[in-house]
Amino acid sequence: MMITRSLIDAAAITDAELNALLGYERRSRLTAAWLIGVARRTSFRERLGDLLLASEVCYSGGAYCFALARLGTHADAEILTAYLDHYLPRTDLRYDQPAALGALLRLDAHLGTRHADRFTGPDGLWEQWVDSLAHLRGDPRWIPAEQRRRTDLRCDFANGWTLG
Repeated sequence: MMITRSLIDAAAITDAELNALLGYERRSRLTAAWLIGVARRTSFRERLGDLLLASEVCYSGGAYCFALARLGTHADAEILTAYLDHYLPRTDLRYDQPAALGALLRLDAHLGTRHADRFTGPDGLWEQWVDSLAHLRGDPRWIPAEQRRRTDLRCDFANGWTLG
């Protein structure tokens, strides 16, 4: 038996309400990004990209990456690529690099592109970033396929909702 669930809030919340939530603290930003991703509100793509690159609020970037993965276009892949270009060389920072890589790998698979290859190849920026964080070195949770799996789980969960 299949159970159909409805996430009405994702479809019912207004753009003004989402914009307001994106302007507050991390919990409201997480909520807004998830609602944007579930409802695939493409009008928020640029705002999400700006917020992701700014990385002003801890723990919000993973939700922005989820939303971009759900939007699922080449423009979203470009945003994630720009984020990784900016933050992977910063081995002193541990922000949302894993979520961004996972989202980019998912988009590559769905779009038939290979944006992530330059980050994940031998001696690529991903490997250098992980190696710079000694406590992550050798941990299987930090392999690119695991980051993609985590993104897939979140997106597949969202795919199970119907918008009412």
